[in-house]
Amino acid sequence: MNHKSTSPISAIPYLRMLAIALTLIFSACSFAQEPPLIPRKVFDAPAEHDFLTVSANGKTIAYTAPSEQGVANVWIEDLATHKKRMVTRAGHRGIGEYEWAYDNEHLLYQSDENGNEDFHLYSVDLTSGAIRDLTPFLGVRAEQTLLAPSRPDEVLVSMNLRDAKVFDVYRVNLQSGATVLDAQNPGDVIGWTADANLVVRAVTAFNDNLETVVRVRDSGKAQWRDLLTIPFEQAPFLGQVNGGNIVVGFSQDGKKLVVGSSKGSATNRLVELDTATGKELRVLASDPQADLWQNFARSFVLLRDPRDNHVQAAAFDYMKPEWRAVDPAVAADLKYLASLQPGVFLVSTQDMSGNKWAIWYFTDNGPTSFYLYDRPAHKAQLLFQDRPQLVQYKLAEMRPMTIPARDGFKLVSYLTLPPGKEAKGLPLVLSVHGGPWARDEWGFEPMEQMLANRGYAVLQVNYRASIINVPYMNAANEKIGTLTDDDLTDAVKWAIKEGIADPKRIAVMGGSFGGYSVLRALSLHPDIYACGVDVVGPADLATLMNSIPDYWKPVKKRWLRRIGDVTTNQALNEKLSPLYHAADIHVPLLIGHGQFDPRVKLSQSEKIVETIRKNGGKVTFVVYSDEGHGFVRPENNLDFDGRTEEFLHGCLGGRFEPWQKVPESTAEVK
Repeated sequence: MNHKSTSPISAIPYLRMLAIALTLIFSACSFAQEPPLIPRKVFDAPAEHDFLTVSANGKTIAYTAPSEQGVANVWIEDLATHKKRMVTRAGHRGIGEYEWAYDNEHLLYQSDENGNEDFHLYSVDLTSGAIRDLTPFLGVRAEQTLLAPSRPDEVLVSMNLRDAKVFDVYRVNLQSGATVLDAQNPGDVIGWTADANLVVRAVTAFNDNLETVVRVRDSGKAQWRDLLTIPFEQAPFLGQVNGGNIVVGFSQDGKKLVVGSSKGSATNRLVELDTATGKELRVLASDPQADLWQNFARSFVLLRDPRDNHVQAAAFDYMKPEWRAVDPAVAADLKYLASLQPGVFLVSTQDMSGNKWAIWYFTDNGPTSFYLYDRPAHKAQLLFQDRPQLVQYKLAEMRPMTIPARDGFKLVSYLTLPPGKEAKGLPLVLSVHGGPWARDEWGFEPMEQMLANRGYAVLQVNYRASIINVPYMNAANEKIGTLTDDDLTDAVKWAIKEGIADPKRIAVMGGSFGGYSVLRALSLHPDIYACGVDVVGPADLATLMNSIPDYWKPVKKRWLRRIGDVTTNQALNEKLSPLYHAADIHVPLLIGHGQFDPRVKLSQSEKIVETIRKNGGKVTFVVYSDEGHGFVRPENNLDFDGRTEEFLHGCLGGRFEPWQKVPESTAEVK
């Protein structure tokens, strides 16, 4: 009889094999709890439907959807016959924003060339199919568009045609394309507002004292006069390029003006002013913690009656957007719409009767849904979703929370955890928003969802300077890059202390100012971060300030007031700019940049890549020859996201779908 298997010595290999087998079984069980790997193309494919609107006469809806070539274009559908057709012909870069003209015969949209941000305004004649460039001027940017039901054949558009540094208003006839100068910019106007007769009668300006000023005039020929002046430290911030237009609009009789004002308030409120005296007549809506909600175009998210333009409701965004009824007549509508599904909604458009509303419905862990609301019937019909394929996958919840900074300041933040995993010892990606005068907000984030699916915890932090409320934004003045970095560091240390994050597996990623934060974090905290991903991040702040487009000049002084004058103080610039600390970046770095970026020039990334490599650092540098400040084309997003997945797997060990060459991507590794 063979007794070898019972001897203490010969039993050791058997026990080892048993232990390995049990480990594999338990690992397999653990892995089985994880959701399947969601294909990258699910997150990066063009939306099947997006940007739903309804025409002024209520007979037609419009939306964006892919062409046969997979490029986002505008489609229309007749609500009576349900016949649909594509009415634009974008063949390379997709169309996002568009709007209906009040004649119901034209759609308007903007488009630029390879991300250079010299946007032109185009009209589509829905009868003939003709597409006309309404602003066919080389090197000129079309910005604001203003429309009114009383002048359905006209559009007002602001352009820097006369002077590259400022935007005047031009009146354009939609039938003939004829263009005439309508209102000339005195040099400090950054936003225009027309009355019910499509006459420019209010502006938002930045004066030499850096105050925000609302000016009005009694007619198109009358003199301008200051109606409201808000000190720099009290003024709200809308948008990065022009600082934003805080004027909402006139009453039908032109005697009252609604504005978003934070004068004497910690938050941006919706107030009504007397246009004769500037007296604040009443506060229409406010929130003790949050500013008015801003949409992707950095305009206030409001509900307004199309018949007389009065504000019906306003939304405020602290951790999640919340609606406040201004007109009691819509309270029941808001309650009903909030009950449709979990999440947050907005009304993109109404028809002129106010009976049909186009509704966008957002959630954090599923597709955006689009409804057509029949107000008299008090019933909403689901038309479509942007990415319906998402419903078959288990997606992560985005958890709103506040995280204490070292001085006790409460940082509004969002934590996304991988489904099926305990929030303990996870690899963590700190995802930093741009701006810095912007914010992260609750909702579906394709990149964050992809990372969570790959096994990462994702932390998004609204560091001081974020536009939560006025004190929150001002808290980082003259401390941009230092206090903002401290806030991000404190949030990561919180995640480590709470046991959520594995301290040896932490990455930082972001775009624009978020990319700057990546470069700064890797140079200052090599003990915290294992790697970083930077998209179009500035490496030298003085170079950034000195090379911004001419039309940003009106807000440049404000930026320098908040950052510090890096253009004249080289010592400050060298302290804050990652380029001068690039020798300290030794962990792996992935950089993506658009060749035609008008804000952060390609040379910024080229210089820091050269410096890092010269000092023995490891950096992968990818340039896209048809992109600007960020990536718009789905093929380029698919390419860079694939590279990001493999990169993070290499330094953090998460799951990944191997990168594959994307045929239509213009990526070039340099």
